[in-house]
Amino acid sequence: MIPPPPRHLSEKTATIPVPESPSSGDRHVAIGSSNFPGDSSLLNPPQNPSHATRIEEKREEKEVLQSSSKPLKAKTTKAERRALQEAQRAAKAASKAEGSKAFAESGRAAPGKNTKQTSQKKDGPPSTSPVATDKKTGDHPLGKDRKKEAPPPRMQFDDKKRVEKAKRRSVVNPTESRNRVELFQHLPQYEHRTQLPNLESKFFHIDSVHPAVFKVGLRYLTGDIAGGNARCIAMLRAFQDAIRDYCTPDDKVLVRDLTSKISSYVSFFSECRPLSMSMGNAIRFVKSRIVNLPLSLSESEAKAALSSDIDRFINEKIILADKVIVRHAFTKVKDGDVLLTYGLSCVVEMILLYAHDLGKQFRVVVVDSRPKLEGQALLRRLVAKGLNCTYTHINAVSYIMHEVTRVFLGASAVLSNGTVYSRVGTSCVAMVAHAFRVPVLICCEAYKFHERVQLDSLCSNELGDPDAVARVPGRMDVNYLDNWTSEDNLRLLNLMYDATPSDYVSAIVTDYGMLPPTSVPVIVREYRREHLLM
Repeated sequence: MIPPPPRHLSEKTATIPVPESPSSGDRHVAIGSSNFPGDSSLLNPPQNPSHATRIEEKREEKEVLQSSSKPLKAKTTKAERRALQEAQRAAKAASKAEGSKAFAESGRAAPGKNTKQTSQKKDGPPSTSPVATDKKTGDHPLGKDRKKEAPPPRMQFDDKKRVEKAKRRSVVNPTESRNRVELFQHLPQYEHRTQLPNLESKFFHIDSVHPAVFKVGLRYLTGDIAGGNARCIAMLRAFQDAIRDYCTPDDKVLVRDLTSKISSYVSFFSECRPLSMSMGNAIRFVKSRIVNLPLSLSESEAKAALSSDIDRFINEKIILADKVIVRHAFTKVKDGDVLLTYGLSCVVEMILLYAHDLGKQFRVVVVDSRPKLEGQALLRRLVAKGLNCTYTHINAVSYIMHEVTRVFLGASAVLSNGTVYSRVGTSCVAMVAHAFRVPVLICCEAYKFHERVQLDSLCSNELGDPDAVARVPGRMDVNYLDNWTSEDNLRLLNLMYDATPSDYVSAIVTDYGMLPPTSVPVIVREYRREHLLM
């Protein structure tokens, strides 16, 4: 006796009639119900010829339906294909003839108007692309904002056309170096001794440059003003003097005319010496304040507001920022420490003097390098204050690093990928400290942070006077390279900056606090927001 199949199986499966037998009568067995135990005939059902025939008939009907749903493409002969091509060519020629006829009629009707407008009137509105629609209506603020945020392309001095165009607008007119280094053809390489006399002779003949701006440019050229903060403050003070003496012409608007004046002053500064990244951020701040001046202000009120904004930038972003950095970095100075610094950094000097004034007992190692030997000035000031100091050159940094407990370094700029852009030799000191497992602390103000990403020191750098490399201070008898310019196969390279990867930096001390190099993009974003709110 076969038990009846479950209800859920009998409803979902097809039934197949089973042939009659003397003991079973009329019965139906569900397909797929082979899970019933105790019946071997269900596991191996008998073959039914009528059932197989029905399955084959259904399969043939399905194939016929599929073939009828996809109509076959009618095969054409070679003559038919050729006739179709000739007809298409004839239609194309007829359309061209109609277009030329419409062009001639529009020219006779309105010779001064655009032919596109005439064809639009005759043939109806054309199908315009969305790009063209955006250009006409101006409904693309995102593209405009993106274009404004993009930094301007840097001048490539291996482009002869752009160099010649820049020379025609130049005020300094320097002489190009004859012994140019091939790897740095994209950077300016001039004869440093010829720039100053040429510029001094033009002092009374240049009307486009304000006297205060001219004075600061001369000091940039001679090297009297050095250091990122000093150069930035001198530039902003020159802008203040120029803004105070500014008078808007009758046919000009203050916002536009003053912005163009500032741009001309910036180009003059860059001719005297390439701008630093911190100076670029300060220039961007000044221009943004000029553009955002309320139209209701008078000329005197606008100039007073700009002067006040520049004073606030200097006080908050440079002077007060240095004091905050000193307080943060002081917490890392312990009694008995041996602190190493390289070159001359105003912020690092303030940290060392502040820790000494508060009674911390430590020793300072000043590492220096040619040709500027800036560490000597730092050494004199520290010794005069009573600090215990050791002086060495950069070639001996690996011999003294095992005594050092912490390294404090300054920076010209900090890039968005955490790379530190500083005086050449900084990366060497940081790598040696990393090899000896000595923490490296970079002290840098937030206004020196830049959104640029740089992986090496070749694409963007500044070249100093190559004669400085040939001279040895205090050794007049060492004159082997006095006539190096007459040698055609000799080149001297004096790089000013290098790039230190973020892997060799333990922390960056800023006016926002101490943070890892990976948090630099956050500071760049917040710094931009502050500029918008100031």
